[in-house]
Amino acid sequence: QYDLSYLIKKIEESDFQVTPFRHIYIENFFSQQHFNEIVQSNEIKSPEASSDAELIDGLYDSGFKIINFPGCVTDRKKYIGWHENGKRVSHHSTCEGFGMAFRLFTFSSPILKAVNEFIMGEDFNNTIAKKFGIKISDCSIDGGIQKYLDGYEISPHPDLRKKAATFMVNINPDPSSEKMNHHTHYMHFDESKEYVKKFWQGNPKIDRAWVPWDWAVTEKQQNKNNSIVLFSPSDDTLHAVKADYDHLKTQRTQLYGNLWYKEDKALGKVEWEGLDLAGAISHKAINNGFGVGGVRRLVSGILPRTFKKSVKGFFAKDDIGRRDY
Repeated sequence: QYDLSYLIKKIEESDFQVTPFRHIYIENFFSQQHFNEIVQSNEIKSPEASSDAELIDGLYDSGFKIINFPGCVTDRKKYIGWHENGKRVSHHSTCEGFGMAFRLFTFSSPILKAVNEFIMGEDFNNTIAKKFGIKISDCSIDGGIQKYLDGYEISPHPDLRKKAATFMVNINPDPSSEKMNHHTHYMHFDESKEYVKKFWQGNPKIDRAWVPWDWAVTEKQQNKNNSIVLFSPSDDTLHAVKADYDHLKTQRTQLYGNLWYKEDKALGKVEWEGLDLAGAISHKAINNGFGVGGVRRLVSGILPRTFKKSVKGFFAKDDIGRRDY
């Protein structure tokens, strides 16, 4: 009934953008007819609600269920209590709050059933893998149709090394959604924090972490409805979300999907506190010919104890971790 193969062609024919990092951005991804049918479907249209509890019940009635998702909690009572009593608790040291994420599991609209099957299908994900030079047989597929409540926050991060590719399509039901404060930021490191990227580049066994908002600079936001962004996570693919909007009227809604490597080669993670070397390292030294090896020698004597403890045992005998620390 729905031929969505034109979406594959759009991805295949798109050029890469390089600012702030290598990615694909396409506006008017769905045809206008398909997009209108998507956002006017009963599942995507916002349920009428006068309270958080009523909203959550309405989302369940529409076929959504709470899912475990970064920047979110799964405890309904915890979220409602936090949201109605001043938002005083955070879920991460780089964030001010948390939200709830819902994924659609029961489809009553044929268009949504077709779209969900398509984005989870072999042809679509093979196209993404080929575009980014990824071996699809090394990956598993994850994705769906999702809504995110107020407070949803993920501070700047490049994504874990286990993630091979990711995409996000805005399918917000409210025509005024582009002016709302819940869109994804695409960012680059502040000049004084460029050494963090260089550290990740030189240490592929250490996973990437969330960093504070003031470590990164927003270059653009994906606020256009019916737009898609795709990228393959790397050491510079910083992106973030901080939702602050009235979700009783409408909800941030997306098609969201990932390719995950079946094998995770990272041995562990150093959180941002262990990478906060700004007071000890001049970014000029990093950017003036030191290279990764020079940076390693430069920082080896002044790394925080939290870092040294985190990386102990990560490396082979001839690696930086054991040799220099």
